[in-house]
Amino acid sequence: MRRRGKRELAALLAVALLAGSAACGADAGEKDAATGTAEAAAGQDTETAAGQGTDAQTGAQENMEETALSLMREVNPAEAAGTDDLYRSWYEVFVYSFYDGDGDGIGDLPGLTEKLDYINDGNPATDTDLGCDGIWLMPVMPATTYHKYDVTDYCAIDEQYGTMEDFETFVNACHERGIRVMIDFVMNHTSSQHPWFQTAAEYLKDLPEGMEPDTEACPYVDYYHFSREKGSGYCQLAGTDWYYEAQFWSEMPDLNLESEAVRQEFDEITDFWLEKGVDGFRLDAAKEYETGSIDSNIEILSWFNNMVKEKKSDTYIVTEVWSDLETYAQYYQSGIDSSFDFTFADKDGVIAKAVKGTSGASSYGKAIVRLQDALGTYSDSYIDAPFYTNHDMGRGAGYYSGDTMEAQTKLAQAMNLLMSGSSFLYYGEELGMKGAGKDENKRAPMYWSKDAGAEGMCLGPQDMDAITMIYDSLAEQQDDGNSIYWYVKEALRLRNAYPEISHGTAEFLENLSDDAVCVLRKSWQDSSVIVVFNCTKDERTVDLSQISADSESGDLKLAGELLTGIRAASWQDGTLTLPAYGVAILK
Repeated sequence: MRRRGKRELAALLAVALLAGSAACGADAGEKDAATGTAEAAAGQDTETAAGQGTDAQTGAQENMEETALSLMREVNPAEAAGTDDLYRSWYEVFVYSFYDGDGDGIGDLPGLTEKLDYINDGNPATDTDLGCDGIWLMPVMPATTYHKYDVTDYCAIDEQYGTMEDFETFVNACHERGIRVMIDFVMNHTSSQHPWFQTAAEYLKDLPEGMEPDTEACPYVDYYHFSREKGSGYCQLAGTDWYYEAQFWSEMPDLNLESEAVRQEFDEITDFWLEKGVDGFRLDAAKEYETGSIDSNIEILSWFNNMVKEKKSDTYIVTEVWSDLETYAQYYQSGIDSSFDFTFADKDGVIAKAVKGTSGASSYGKAIVRLQDALGTYSDSYIDAPFYTNHDMGRGAGYYSGDTMEAQTKLAQAMNLLMSGSSFLYYGEELGMKGAGKDENKRAPMYWSKDAGAEGMCLGPQDMDAITMIYDSLAEQQDDGNSIYWYVKEALRLRNAYPEISHGTAEFLENLSDDAVCVLRKSWQDSSVIVVFNCTKDERTVDLSQISADSESGDLKLAGELLTGIRAASWQDGTLTLPAYGVAILK
């Protein structure tokens, strides 16, 4: 069954507009951006808009009735609901920049609740939602900064975002739609304005010279790492000869997570949030719990994991250990469900290198096997947490340049979302949003509309630079079957339709792969699918007749595809022909 209607009509209109405009939909800023260059190794985002809409334009000229979307294999909606377990497709939301519900320019929980149907409407028979079944909220607790990683109260909602009642309403609305909610849990440090630190600081300021602190007189001095010697990452406590550890910023003092009193505090804090209906915790900066000591960090995570799972066994726990694979794999010894897979992320990660062609398509398959081996060494129940970008990284649309940049941006999203485990998608990546450099730029307002004054549009962080987006806003992309938005939606639909993709163990079929094409077999519960990626701008042919004929896989059929133009994949007599930057799923 083909989708027809306003999306294809929009494509026809675009063709008509091409006759009168070589820039096709680009505003003045986008035209100026066409002279830019690719993101440099230092992390600067590209200003290039050359090639914007190229696939759509070329395809429409070749065949005015088709879009990439209309050519993709249709997934039975009843099969696209995913599975009800810890394997999820998580959507990372920075509430501050997502949707403004009260008109003050700052995103809030009522606004997010209003837009839940955009993320998942709870009805697998529709194609009006994105298809994510989990939401990760960046910090929502009171803080002094816009980013809110400096918590001042662990059992409250920041007033910029709303009330606790607003949070409860949000959680209930998520659960009605089958969406699980995970909150960012900042346990490594507090704000310097947190009452714990303020009390300890005042006590030390009044402590007579030469006298040692008495934890019975002030228990909070043991909540942090205080010392009379300045160690690495330590800051001086004003008005004293004391120093305190603050690895990230002087206003975010590090907690002593080996303290039983601190652990008791977090025991009670997790009680609070679990009672509010929270389904998971994203543990910020786990590598710095005890900086430089992997063993201590694993012990802390073991305590936290056991403590939480005893209360609610299906609570999902994922940690941020920003390091190499060999390091973060070790953290699975703690029993946690997941640790973010940094090897595949960012502009120099496995995915971007394969898409750019700097390491070849086979590098992706080989890296997946290395990943499975590494994680499996430490856990037999691990759930990988692949992601491509997050709030600390330049956005993916800035990784590529030239006339293939849109196609490469799409393919990279597929290579992330079709990995095994719980996948993570940063808000706005489904639109190809842009932003790099300082953190504020990476957390720009969700691009609902090109009209900055449109309902719900946020102002973004105060120190954010002016950003000219490369691709259209949601308002335009949702009517364009060739858009990044529809491509990402289809990738998520395929992920949900075939649980072998998210749950499966991957086998890299090296004899069928090369620098241009990567072929994987993903198996789960006596079922398997074949996933093929073409990482080049040219059409590629792959002979899969041996796989199609073997008894294990049976006769393969083309079950799904992701296209970056209007040329479809073909499957005949065991031979797959895959268009530029195309993806095919066979079962």
